[in-house]
Amino acid sequence: MDTARRSGDARQLPRHLGLFDAVVIGLGAMIGAGVFAALAPAAAAAGSGLLIGLALAGIVAYCNATSSARLAARYPQSGGTYVYGRERLGAFWGFLAGWGFVVGKTASCAAMALTIGAYAWPGQAHAVAVAAVVVLTGVNYAGVRKAAWLTRAIVAVVLAVLAAVATACLTGGTADADRWAPGADTGFHGVLQSAGLLFFAFAGYARIATLGEEVRDPRRTIPRAISVALGITLVVYAAVALAVLAVLGPGRLADSTAPLADAVRAAGVPGLVPVVRVGAAVAALGSLLALILGVSRTTLAMARDGHLPRPLAAVHPRFGVPHRAELAVGAVVAVLAATADVRGAIGFSSFGVLAYYAVANASAWTLTRDEGRPPRAVPVVGGVGCVVLAFALPTASVLWGAVVLALGAAAYGARRLLTRM
Repeated sequence: MDTARRSGDARQLPRHLGLFDAVVIGLGAMIGAGVFAALAPAAAAAGSGLLIGLALAGIVAYCNATSSARLAARYPQSGGTYVYGRERLGAFWGFLAGWGFVVGKTASCAAMALTIGAYAWPGQAHAVAVAAVVVLTGVNYAGVRKAAWLTRAIVAVVLAVLAAVATACLTGGTADADRWAPGADTGFHGVLQSAGLLFFAFAGYARIATLGEEVRDPRRTIPRAISVALGITLVVYAAVALAVLAVLGPGRLADSTAPLADAVRAAGVPGLVPVVRVGAAVAALGSLLALILGVSRTTLAMARDGHLPRPLAAVHPRFGVPHRAELAVGAVVAVLAATADVRGAIGFSSFGVLAYYAVANASAWTLTRDEGRPPRAVPVVGGVGCVVLAFALPTASVLWGAVVLALGAAAYGARRLLTRM
C-alpha cells in the first residue's frame, strides 16, 4: 500500500498549475538568484573568465534540465530527483538526492532571504531576511495558486528592472567591451569554481519538477516548462553579465556587495539605483517563494516514505498544500537567515544541488528509448559536469557538503538497520 495512504491525513496534491504558471514559477526561482547574488563571488573566482564560467554553468544546466524533464514526464510526482533516484537507482540514491536537495536548497533559501535584506535595508539585512521568510511561508501556506499569482507579478517587475539595467550599462559612456575578454587572471580552476557558483543561479528549473504533482497534464507541461524557463533565463543572465562586466570589470565586480546597483551608478545613471535595489529585493522574493515551494514538496515526498518525520506528509484539507512541511522549512530557513553568510550559503548550496543533479543524470541514463531517454551524451555531460563543478567549489563548501551527505548516508543506514531489528 502507498505510504501516503498509510499515513492517515496525507493525500495527493491538487493539480492547479498550467504551462504558463509552471514557466513563471521556474523563472521566479532562477531570475534573481544568480544575477543579484552569485555574479560577485563568481567574478572573484574567475576574474575576467567570468563569461566562460557562465557558459559552462549554462551547458551543465541544459543537460540537467533535459534529464530532469524526461524523468519528470515519466514520474510526475512531488519530490523531483528524490523520486527519480528511488525509482531508477534504488532507495538509497533517491534518499541521498532528496537529502542533498533539502539541505542545499534550505541554504539557498537563506541566501535569497539575505539578498533581500542586503538590497532592501543593508543595515538590518538579517532582520529583513527573517521577516521575508515568515511572510512568504504564509503565502505558500495559503495555496499554490496564490503563490503562482504573486510570482507572475514578481517576474514581470524583475524582467523590467533587468532590461533597464542592461540598457543603462551598455549605452552609457563607461562601458568597455575589452573587459569581456579573458585576461591573465583567468585560470582553469577559477573558471570551474565560478561555474559551480553560477550553477546556483540556474537550478531553479527543479522547482517545476518538484511541483509535478500539482501540474496539469504533467507529461507534456513539465518538459516544455523547463525548456522555456531555462532558455529565457540563459538569455537574461548573459545580457546582464555582459552589461555589468562591461561597466565594472572583473575586479570591481568581485568586490561589490550590490553589483547591479554599483553598475548603474558607474554607468552614470545614479537615479536608477533605488529602482535596482527594489528590483533586486523583489527578484530575491520570487526566488525565495519558489525555493520554499520546492523544498517543502521534496520534504513531503521524503516524509511519505518515512525518511523524514511522517507528520510532515500531511496535506491541508482546505488549501491543498503540505502545510506542516512548509512550516518546518520556514522555521529552519528563518533561523539560518538570522545567522548565515550569503556567499557561504551559495557555495554550500551549490554542492548539495550538484550532487542532486548527478543522481538525476544517472537516473536519466537508465531510461529506455520507449521511456523517453535523452541522447546518451546529455546525462553523461550533465553527470560529469556536476561532479567536476562540485569539487571545484571553495574548499569549505566541498568539505561541509561532503560532511552533510555523509551524515545523511549514515542516518539512512541507521534507519535501515533499526527497521530490520
